[in-house]
Amino acid sequence: MKMTQIFEHYHQGRYLEKLQQLKAQLNIPVIASLNGITSEGWIEYGKSMQQAGADALELNVYYVAADIEKSSQEIEDQYIKILTELRQQVSIPISMKLSSQFTSPLHFIRRLEQAGADGIVLFNRFYQPDIDSETLMITPTLSLSRSEESLLRIRWVALLYGQVNLSIAVTGGFHTVEDIVKALLVGADVTHLCSVLLDRGSQHLRQLLNELEIWLEEHEYESVQQLKGSLSQQHAINPDEFERANYIDVLESYKSPDGVLR
Repeated sequence: MKMTQIFEHYHQGRYLEKLQQLKAQLNIPVIASLNGITSEGWIEYGKSMQQAGADALELNVYYVAADIEKSSQEIEDQYIKILTELRQQVSIPISMKLSSQFTSPLHFIRRLEQAGADGIVLFNRFYQPDIDSETLMITPTLSLSRSEESLLRIRWVALLYGQVNLSIAVTGGFHTVEDIVKALLVGADVTHLCSVLLDRGSQHLRQLLNELEIWLEEHEYESVQQLKGSLSQQHAINPDEFERANYIDVLESYKSPDGVLR
């Protein structure tokens, strides 16, 4: 067995062990995140996660389209193939985590729904390699998300809401209760948090939940369900604002510092 395979099996074993521990200690659903390379790996590990007690699977198809010979259709078909083969082997819900780099995200998401997906997660954050200008070496770089990144997710949820029957989750850039409220208003079912918890600790969840309850009360909402999707493209006063109509307004909204001409 190659060293890389030994390394992978070691981490897979640790992950499954942690999954079993969480299921034994928690009273909430535990969703396992799966990232594979081969079809056999996706199926084998997906089945192992279900056996370990996972309530659902998130397929993190972290694929960078770097092959100039491979078309967008082939890339989409690769996602569909992974989903279809795993769907035949496991009975728990499957959610597909996508990047924003698809030509027609809404059409592709509908294909995923037809292939058996139960949910989608928008959007994966591809970590970008950096270049050390002194050593001329490619260096891995990890940067935490910022709230500004959430706007890309919010926009596409607003466009997607009401067009599919999938559960819609958002991830990437959700730090404040305002970020979370915006996602709910356009139709998100779930808001994933990562960077903010790495920065502030898991106890920050309680603060965000308290702030959300206060926001709902101040704005006279009885529940999250009441507000969900109320500002999606389907229900917006001016639906075009989620597409291109506000382009000029956005440019005009920028204010240059004093003394700077534009």
